[in-house]
Amino acid sequence: MTLPRNAESAPLVRHTLDASLRGLGVGSEVRADIALALGEACANVIQHAAAGKEYEVRARMDGARCVVDVIDGGSGDGADGAAAWERVEAPPLAEHGRGLRLMRAFTEGVQIAARAHRNGSIVHFEKSLAT
Repeated sequence: MTLPRNAESAPLVRHTLDASLRGLGVGSEVRADIALALGEACANVIQHAAAGKEYEVRARMDGARCVVDVIDGGSGDGADGAAAWERVEAPPLAEHGRGLRLMRAFTEGVQIAARAHRNGSIVHFEKSLAT
């Protein structure tokens, strides 16, 4: 799903994925964890990926796991987006910068990688569908 880089897009993609997972019989607790991680990844793109007007969210079922990639166009300053994500590890009680910590707490396999041959980052996470 390709989305405009604005605040209204994050709830749209969260609700779309949640409805799909609900339709597949995924429990509410698992769906809530996925929605939280997806919201954090989207919020980071919306706030920081100034180089692009759009971003992409890819979600798929891989056996008993939901696999999500959030792909942005970069910061616009040539900085490595993956490195920037890793530098922003905030203290647990900080008001901002806790997205990566939350994603790691509620999902598995969190990875942030630079896009090959393009500016931007890919935020990848997985969540087991078993409760």
